[in-house]
Amino acid sequence: MIRLSTPDDITAILSIAEAIEFQPAELEVVRNLLTNYFAAGNGKDFLQDSKTERFWLTAEEDKEGVVGVAYCEPERMTDQTWNLQLIAIRPNYQGQGRGSKLLHHVEETLKARNGRMLLVETLASFDLAQAFYRKYGYEEEARIRDFYATGDDKIVFRKVLTVN
Repeated sequence: MIRLSTPDDITAILSIAEAIEFQPAELEVVRNLLTNYFAAGNGKDFLQDSKTERFWLTAEEDKEGVVGVAYCEPERMTDQTWNLQLIAIRPNYQGQGRGSKLLHHVEETLKARNGRMLLVETLASFDLAQAFYRKYGYEEEARIRDFYATGDDKIVFRKVLTVN
């Protein structure tokens, strides 16, 4: 089941980030994003509350608990362009279609809100992530050399969600 994240999911979300080898500084960013998100009263019904912009989704299995997470927010000063800041599945649940379902859910959620375009960013060295996005219709739009650190390029993928 994919649902909006709640404050009760914070520990599980951080556990997933740690399991996919986020560094301590990255874990702190995720922790702060979650804390600020829920402190602002978010986590309500995203489709019903048009004031809610950014959102966290949790993929949960009946017996296994939380196995995946996604975080998406609008790009500032754009017309319905969104950025998928985080999508992750626990390593022992990867390769079983859960990431595909979570990505599809993000896309459908954005389409229901008239989202026009979705951007995702990844490291150039993350070949599996790049293949995943290409498989679902994302095209490489940009490469920023040495973005994360010297030798760590950022690749930006894009997918048009609606045609005007």
